[in-house]
Amino acid sequence: MQLKYVDTKEEIIAINRKSKHIEPHLHNALEIVCVTSGALEFGVGQELYHMEKGDIGFVFPDVIHHYQVLTPGVNKATYLIASPFTIAKFADIMQSMAPEYPIIKEEKVEPEVYRVINAILETEQSDITVAQAYLQIVLARCIGKLNLVEKSNVGSNDLIYQTVSYISANFKKKFSLEEMAKDLGVSKYVLSRLFSKTFHRNFNQYLNDARLNYACHRLENTSDSITNICLDSGFESQRTFNRVFKERYKISPSDYRSTCLKDMLS
Repeated sequence: MQLKYVDTKEEIIAINRKSKHIEPHLHNALEIVCVTSGALEFGVGQELYHMEKGDIGFVFPDVIHHYQVLTPGVNKATYLIASPFTIAKFADIMQSMAPEYPIIKEEKVEPEVYRVINAILETEQSDITVAQAYLQIVLARCIGKLNLVEKSNVGSNDLIYQTVSYISANFKKKFSLEEMAKDLGVSKYVLSRLFSKTFHRNFNQYLNDARLNYACHRLENTSDSITNICLDSGFESQRTFNRVFKERYKISPSDYRSTCLKDMLS
């Protein structure tokens, strides 16, 4: 398991792109995914669900989820990520509840929902109020089709989940393994073994991966400068950021951004 934490300045992100493998991550926003071509494997908690064209999946805030692409051919999906502020009256429900089965199959989706999702994609970034109104329509038409249960039933309180949650909340800061262990109330040796046996990397490698995954999200979905992204991701210098980024992805941050843009347009 590897963490990717999404924490952006935008209130609503809407993008249609080629589906790709996205490692387990969590964030404090609502995420909606609608498959527009091919198929997608959608993981929530420890379950994996198969999605096909027209299916819509829902991830409530602070629930670990991931994506896999196992089907050959063209696989694309629309992703909507909305901060709690934009989901208005639904926010309270989503803080304590989550879907038992997080997918609405195509045959149960009202045609209006697809039209509204497309309208969100076409909304100008400056028209946040319009996008928010469209989002409310999507939720009003879909939430009633989901069986909601206590969020604790789809999450976990074990040390693995606590570790993922802790890193997601603190990766932008400078902290040590010892400090993290103290906050979680465990021995640093127990935590060190967890990173090694469960995540197959040490503490520093895991923390850097979390920072890199966040940086990739910003490179893909914002026009923020690479310097700002570097510092916001928790790296102390752009030199270190560039080195670590290239070691992992075999490409520079600027080239990575250019490649992602080409993929979205193709």
